[in-house]
Amino acid sequence: MFELLTGTGLAASAGLNAYVPLLTVGLLARYTDLLDLPAGWQWLGDGWVIAILAVLLAVEVVADKVPVVDHFNDVVQTVVRPTAGGLAFGAGAGAETVTVDDPGGFFSSPGWAPVVVGVLIALGVHLVKAAARPVVNATTAGVGAPVASTAEDAASVVMSVVAILLPVLVLVFLAGLALFVGWVVRRRTERRRARRPVGHR
Repeated sequence: MFELLTGTGLAASAGLNAYVPLLTVGLLARYTDLLDLPAGWQWLGDGWVIAILAVLLAVEVVADKVPVVDHFNDVVQTVVRPTAGGLAFGAGAGAETVTVDDPGGFFSSPGWAPVVVGVLIALGVHLVKAAARPVVNATTAGVGAPVASTAEDAASVVMSVVAILLPVLVLVFLAGLALFVGWVVRRRTERRRARRPVGHR
């Protein structure tokens, strides 16, 4: 159960920011005893990989905070974030952490299974994020873009750490995500109604 929550939390985090969970996993595996990566994922703790992820994270953080640029960034990230989610889920769910010392048989089965699960989770979160950003930009004249992006980055960092140290709290994040999806759907519906010509049905 814990390994499932760990993988889910890391994949969801990747849906917000592709590089935060991978960098978090790499740093914790390399510099602490909190995370022991399985054999197939130890490359995430390599110094060069960590440095490249840090550079990519810096670019992502800047690009995602500029209105219009953030839209193009989301288009590119439609491929990157699910891929990162698959990697994060596979690495996290198959790792030994302070709460997961015996990953279940599912995660030691064919390597593609957890990766596919992670891709789907990250893609779902990414699509919600991409759908919400135009709503935020429109309702705040673009001013809300950097605020929303900063909040997403912070949520990604917290979720990555929580997924490894306190995976049960991932359930709280998932509940919050469900509420956020409801808000996005409601606001998009209101915007469509507002644009509809008077008298049109």
